Amino acid sequence: MGKRLGVQRRGRGSPAWRTPDHRFKFTSEYPTYSEKEKEGVVQAEVIDFVNDVSRTAPLAKILCEDNKVSFVIAPEGLCAGQLLQIGTQSQIDVGNILPLKSVPEGIPLFNVENTPGDGGKTIKSSGAFAYVVSKSENKITLKLPSGKFKTFHPNCRATIGNAAGGGRTEKPMLKAGAKFHKMKARNKRFPKVRGVAMNPVSHPHGGTGHHAGKSTTVSRHAPPGQKVGHIAAKRTGRRKR
Repeated sequence: MGKRLGVQRRGRGSPAWRTPDHRFKFTSEYPTYSEKEKEGVVQAEVIDFVNDVSRTAPLAKILCEDNKVSFVIAPEGLCAGQLLQIGTQSQIDVGNILPLKSVPEGIPLFNVENTPGDGGKTIKSSGAFAYVVSKSENKITLKLPSGKFKTFHPNCRATIGNAAGGGRTEKPMLKAGAKFHKMKARNKRFPKVRGVAMNPVSHPHGGTGHHAGKSTTVSRHAPPGQKVGHIAAKRTGRRKR
């Protein structure tokens, strides 16, 4: 009898597959909306930079003028001791936090809120940035790093610049051990063996060389030992023009 499939082992919920949130140190959120921020500018000072294993970009520890401390995704080019501006009247400068309605078209930005006041949810990975494509009274359209376009509320806040840590993926791993430890930091299983490389007893796609011996599309209601490949796929293969 072969071993259980990866999807079956993950479904058990053992510690080997859980997110190691006990290693996560900080919550990255913008400071809470204030009346002064809505009407003008709130000053904040960069105190320090910290690393969090749950993120690919470093965090900046900022102290606002009301003595409240927040952790935000650091932009490239930010330095300790630098003063930042938060609010609708902030200058267009690296690290400043503004609502999208105050950002001109073509300016790179990141860490965008999905809804006003949620603290920043979109475009937070290292080196990522988007920019404003079009503006209207009720919505702002951004071009995301993926090339897709998405609309946001004009009062959603964002940080000017691009997230620090760009070029992180350009350094080669050189050996499997380095990749193993990188993946282990977030409980990602490595190496991941292809189903077609296994024996038939270990995987539904096994025993046929380079190709699966049967259709790789399976029902949404298939049992766990069969539910691999294209699950409930509407279509597969190249799209014909």
